[in-house]
Amino acid sequence: MLYALARPLLFSLDPEKAHDLAIWGMRNLAGWIPCPGCRLDDPAEIMGLRFPNRIGLAAGLDKNGEIIEALDSFGFGHIEIGTVTPRPQPGNPRPRMFRLKESEAIINRMGFNNLGVDNLVALAKKARHKAVLGVSIGKNADTPLERAVDDYLACLEKVYPFASYIAANISSPNTRNLRQLQGESELDGLLAALKRRQTELADQHGHYVPLALKIAPDVDDAQLTNIADALRRHRIDGVIATNTTLAREAVAGERHATETGGLSGAPLRQRSTAIVRMLAEKLGGELPVIGAGGVMSGEDAREKIEAGASLVQLYTGFIYRGPGLVAECVRATRLPH
Repeated sequence: MLYALARPLLFSLDPEKAHDLAIWGMRNLAGWIPCPGCRLDDPAEIMGLRFPNRIGLAAGLDKNGEIIEALDSFGFGHIEIGTVTPRPQPGNPRPRMFRLKESEAIINRMGFNNLGVDNLVALAKKARHKAVLGVSIGKNADTPLERAVDDYLACLEKVYPFASYIAANISSPNTRNLRQLQGESELDGLLAALKRRQTELADQHGHYVPLALKIAPDVDDAQLTNIADALRRHRIDGVIATNTTLAREAVAGERHATETGGLSGAPLRQRSTAIVRMLAEKLGGELPVIGAGGVMSGEDAREKIEAGASLVQLYTGFIYRGPGLVAECVRATRLPH
């Protein structure tokens, strides 16, 4: 109800200004905002972790771990903060975020703008939350692709002590050449290095933190087969499908449709669900698929589960629909126990 009143104001602003205002509000006013009925439980055991329910927040909204407690109050079963990089970086020039209201979509080319991993660690360590806490890690824009592994390992080491799980984001279209890491040889080297360090960190800290990989929707069947084989071969714990898309067919002719960047929201739903279904079939249950992309309703969330997802993530749907979408999706995805 409160979000329905706030949305016209937020949508009257530039999208990035609205985002910054929403972050400020959640950081400073969350304790004063009632959210009756937000917390719904539907426990699930996935990646060796107990999730309060199957609905989570995708990376990108809380890049710096500033509003974990506020987001937790909305009833998410997991919250993925980041994507964070080893060093602070401003991201791409503004404007870099655009609403496509007719299609309930967003195009962004943010470029991993964040305050760096040390800042995120300091904030996240202090946060209290019931939700599982994931951390999405990436590389700095000025790090050469051949040195990308170093950035992922640096972030992995910093966030390992407090993260519930860690997601390696190699699929944002907004960092130059990043998606090349999905190539067969590049992916093999990255996953081997991450898995090796994960094993060492588990011994060092005395507990195991699962590792997931976030992939793009813009891959063909052969590429998806290679990704699935690599995930199995390196014993990665989960896969997030999918990130934003470069495709524009579904929004052709709409204002801002030609802006560069990744498209998210309703137009992504069918493609992301198709990737979830294909991945689930190729993996045969050997590791869980986390479905993300175009979840704008409880029915959309249930579609992801029926396609083979174990968990579902929201982002653009949360922007358009508000916190009430979380409980709606939890109800829609409840499975018999």
